[in-house]
Amino acid sequence: MIRSASAVWNGNLKEGRGTFQVQSGTIKDQKYTYRTRFENDPGTNPEELVAAAHASCFSMALSAQLGERGITPASVETTSAITFEGGTLKKSHLTSTVRAPGADRAKVQEAAQAAKTGCPISKALKMDIELELNVVV
Repeated sequence: MIRSASAVWNGNLKEGRGTFQVQSGTIKDQKYTYRTRFENDPGTNPEELVAAAHASCFSMALSAQLGERGITPASVETTSAITFEGGTLKKSHLTSTVRAPGADRAKVQEAAQAAKTGCPISKALKMDIELELNVVV
């Protein structure tokens, strides 16, 4: 399986602008600029997209790990906060809430640690990954 996205950048770094799209077409002609990346202008940026990929991948991986332990979660909600400093992605801080009525907390925590290291996006990221887990049983 191959998934792809493409981007175009026009102009210099600070005044230029770009667009990107993904293969599925669900995101297309999405604009990004220096100001959306390095300042706080409305819009997206590559780091935000990495965070979205990590949060969604981790949630799915955790659901799979829970399933291997006989637990079906009602929900897994995850946020990834990417730290970007000095031109380098330094850290992804995952905050995840698992709602699994009647589940064994220790098994949920074990599953979360396995998902943290086993999620394909976690494997691809060469940075510190922190996990803050909230379990609602």
